[in-house]
Amino acid sequence: MKIILSRKGFDSSAGGVPSPILPSSRLYSLPIPENPVDSRPDLSYRGMTANGVSAGDLVLDLTRGKVKPDQTPHLDPDLDYNSVPRKAGWKPLFGQAGAAESHLQKNGVKEGDIFLFFGWFRKVELVKGVYRYISNAPDLHVIFGWLQIERRIDVGPCKEIPDWAMDHAHCVRTKHSNPDVIYISRETMHLPFHGIDKSGAGLFGKFDPRLCLTMQNQNRSIWQLPGWLRLEDGKKKGLSYHRSAKRWTVQNDFTRLATVGRGQEFVLDCDEYPEAIDWLADLLSVPTE
Repeated sequence: MKIILSRKGFDSSAGGVPSPILPSSRLYSLPIPENPVDSRPDLSYRGMTANGVSAGDLVLDLTRGKVKPDQTPHLDPDLDYNSVPRKAGWKPLFGQAGAAESHLQKNGVKEGDIFLFFGWFRKVELVKGVYRYISNAPDLHVIFGWLQIERRIDVGPCKEIPDWAMDHAHCVRTKHSNPDVIYISRETMHLPFHGIDKSGAGLFGKFDPRLCLTMQNQNRSIWQLPGWLRLEDGKKKGLSYHRSAKRWTVQNDFTRLATVGRGQEFVLDCDEYPEAIDWLADLLSVPTE
């Protein structure tokens, strides 16, 4: 099994601001704005909700109007059944393309492997009906969702895509990248040596320290990882895109990692790090409500 740390949601170039940690402590990953050429006329930030909170209100307030409520979001990963209207048979899914997808295939990502989606988050408050970032609240990289792969489908030919998936962002494109695929989730999670009662994909509920990758009082790109996750004189490959020993520092019972500024998919091989399965099981025990 492989675990893929997948960077998604608003960033400094797409959206331009962090996704919010709401006053209720709930995480709301804001999908990046869609390319106008590939926009779906029936989908907008205004039409997306999570626990009664409108994505349209959030993008309008937090970007100070730079992203409009009526713009189309690139809803990917698509993990929440209740976020928009669905066709019968819908399942969570995630699309990837181009160099990022080639990287996944180069690292042997396949059925049964697990994506952990993380993004840039910051705490917000609601003041006189307007959402705003809390002054001096830290910028954090936080894990907000997961998906275990049941099936990978090449969307270029569009021959095997289920009808319920045809309105996904990677399927409605007018021009496909090479490669261009969707990953459909399992119904239920399966972890070796763990009897875990969890859906094959979903969103975490409220912020939990176990979901936070960023080291306390550090730039968000400096991560605090478990002590077992380290490079050992070339004996292990470690996390893809992070195979320079200069990025890793062992500190007491944890490992400090200076992450790369670019890249979407970071792959960890659990054959090299069997401790990762227990770590993942602990993450999946974080409440989703």
